Amino acid sequence: MGQIKITKIKSTIDRPKNQKLTMEALGLNKINSSVVKDATPQILGMVRVVAHLVKVEEVK
Repeated sequence: MGQIKITKIKSTIDRPKNQKLTMEALGLNKINSSVVKDATPQILGMVRVVAHLVKVEEVK
């Protein structure tokens, strides 16, 4: 499994509760905050839910 860097690029204001909770579970609070996570199926599924709010990059 590789790693991915997830960066929050849009606000969660006026978003459904499940998207807000997903962002919180990923550890993304403020805009432009980033986290590095293993690319597991669970994390990739969470990223898919909020794909329009984040930027994803592969970490080498």
